[in-house]
Amino acid sequence: MALNLIRRLAVVGLTLILTACGTTQSISPREREPHRFAPWSDAAPAYRLGVGDRLKIDYLLTPELTQDAVVEPDGFVSLRVAGRLAAQNLTPSELEGAVRDASARRLRQPIVSLSVTEARSARIIVGGAVQRPGVYPLSARASTLEAIMLAGGFSPESRMDQVVVIRQRPGAPAMLRTIDLRRFVESGGADTGIALASEDIVFVPRSRIAEVDLWIDQYVNRLLPFSRSISYTNTYGAVP
Repeated sequence: MALNLIRRLAVVGLTLILTACGTTQSISPREREPHRFAPWSDAAPAYRLGVGDRLKIDYLLTPELTQDAVVEPDGFVSLRVAGRLAAQNLTPSELEGAVRDASARRLRQPIVSLSVTEARSARIIVGGAVQRPGVYPLSARASTLEAIMLAGGFSPESRMDQVVVIRQRPGAPAMLRTIDLRRFVESGGADTGIALASEDIVFVPRSRIAEVDLWIDQYVNRLLPFSRSISYTNTYGAVP
């Protein structure tokens, strides 16, 4: 599932440049085609409903019709007044409008309020040099570091100062940002992470020069649409 989500970024394209001297290297992801990336914004994108999300639909003028509902495995919700409606990938406000329109067939000028009581489908993808790469549930406003901790924490070879966050947005270019978490992890400095949104990808590159080829093959060639140029000193056993 995580692999399929990551492959959807193929239209974005990235260039990975790795340079090193002695026992250090710099990993600098950047856009191959800058016009395909939107400027980064910390504002969370509108949440889109998914299977398992729990909802509350309030009818303000007829409270006896208020009910709880869940997005079913087929992406629909079943409501007493509005009937079965598609909910998958809609924002709560979009579904609220659909419920109001469908309810108007039975009620005169219904006033409807829809809220998400449990966002069970919210998830993030964590990959790269972490202990347990995979797809994880997203708690409310989780940070980049919290996502990495969900995945078991950094691996010994991780590049903590250049963590990559890719934010996908339906119908719009993705956004990319690199984050330095080393200072916070090592000395308790200010956390420079960001509040994550559902479907964000958090990617931690490796830092050991001896494992660059393995990292490129396993995490770049097979998963992410990077093109790259590589220059590094072939110093095996070096400490990052």
